[in-house]
Amino acid sequence: MRDPGGEDAGVHVGGDAYGGVRLAPGRRRRPGRGAKARRRNLVVSGLLSASVLVGTGVVWATPRQIGTVDAGVTEPVSTGAMNILLVGVDKRDDLTRKQQNQLKLGREVGQRTDTMMVIHLSEDHRKITVVSLPRDTWTTIPGKGQHKINSAYQFGGPRLAKETVEQVTGLSVNRYIEVNVLGFIDVVDALGGVTVCTPVPINDPKTGLALTAGTHELHGAQALGYARTRATARSDLDRIDRQQQVISALLNRALSAGTLTNPAKLADFVNSTLRTIKVDPDDGLTGLVTQMRDVSLDDVAFADVPLKNVDFKAPTGESAVLWDDVAARELFRRIAADEDLVKPAPSPSSSASATAKPTGKPAGEAIPPERIAVTVKNGTLVTGLGARTKEALVAAGFRVPDVPGNTANKDYKKTVIRYAPDREDSARTVAAAIPGAELREAGDVKGVEVIVGTDQPKIQKPAVETPGAKPSSTATPTAKTATQNICKK
Repeated sequence: MRDPGGEDAGVHVGGDAYGGVRLAPGRRRRPGRGAKARRRNLVVSGLLSASVLVGTGVVWATPRQIGTVDAGVTEPVSTGAMNILLVGVDKRDDLTRKQQNQLKLGREVGQRTDTMMVIHLSEDHRKITVVSLPRDTWTTIPGKGQHKINSAYQFGGPRLAKETVEQVTGLSVNRYIEVNVLGFIDVVDALGGVTVCTPVPINDPKTGLALTAGTHELHGAQALGYARTRATARSDLDRIDRQQQVISALLNRALSAGTLTNPAKLADFVNSTLRTIKVDPDDGLTGLVTQMRDVSLDDVAFADVPLKNVDFKAPTGESAVLWDDVAARELFRRIAADEDLVKPAPSPSSSASATAKPTGKPAGEAIPPERIAVTVKNGTLVTGLGARTKEALVAAGFRVPDVPGNTANKDYKKTVIRYAPDREDSARTVAAAIPGAELREAGDVKGVEVIVGTDQPKIQKPAVETPGAKPSSTATPTAKTATQNICKK
């Protein structure tokens, strides 16, 4: 059986040659809009646009300039907490063969969802949480059986996509925004490009992208390739990380003084994206934008859906991912409860692996990451996973002096932290950086060894308490802010 939203589904772009919209000559912005109002609107337009790698462009926009779509939103809300389903529609019918070849795109017709995100606005609309739903998520599509989640749109359009997301997340969708990603190149170029950083080299002939490890300034088609490539160890999961990085970079660039004070650049950014938007309910987003005041990069958080199997073989023969149902349910419960995901959760169960006493011995002094040397081994068949893990551990402050090796057996499903009997305190710090990893005392290990499994957990900088400090929650954060996502040159 063919996946309706499978490997060929890609992000599509376009500049003026592809129908880009420009500000009409002589058009002026509305009087009375100061820098603060423009900044507020840019946060919303930047977030919604970048979230699917295009834009909402609500500055200077009228409701008539934003299209409508029937997604079955029955109870729209204008105040209070709100869940927005943001869908990026992959549509290549409008591109010529030459354009498809230039942008390294396929030639299939039709529409499918390339990106699906749930955006939660807090009760006071001062905080924004973005959760990317992996397109390879294996789930039940209402009335269609089990398929990848990105198949829902092709099976039943916006209504079925919304119904599927509500079913899998348990959240009620109060607003639906659909974006055709045709304008991505214009958006990036209108902002003067984006700064991204990749921990590993990327060489993807399918997208025409070739980058060395490090920091890069990308424009137009290159930024598109960076956002859509799957040519790294974790495929679509790495792509989600890159898209979140691009969202943050675009937000940062959109909110910069250079954009706010440059009318031509601001106009290009806004008007290159207006044509890409369709909404339900049909209110032009004006009310939503007006309510969001003083939102900054620190107020925008990105969270990942917890997974239990990143290499699930579906009955159809497709490669898919399975959610960790318990952890995912807790994530969306916290979102529905308006909890700040960047702060540690109050539940002690979320960090049991980091706080447990693996051998029944009393805990000693917390050891900071910079004093811990870690050996990394790849326990899977995923090429490059060991190198990626080393880079993440180094970024979290640990020392990883040796080149990652491989285990004899390649069947590790869960990441394991093995440690020498006298290194339990160090192992606890490593466990705090790798939530969900299993701790094991081992006599054949001299220090601390991490064997990476197919769960490929997120690695984060652990919070280490100093002796005598007041105990705090040991739970680890589940999200990062847009500020934390921005590349530091």
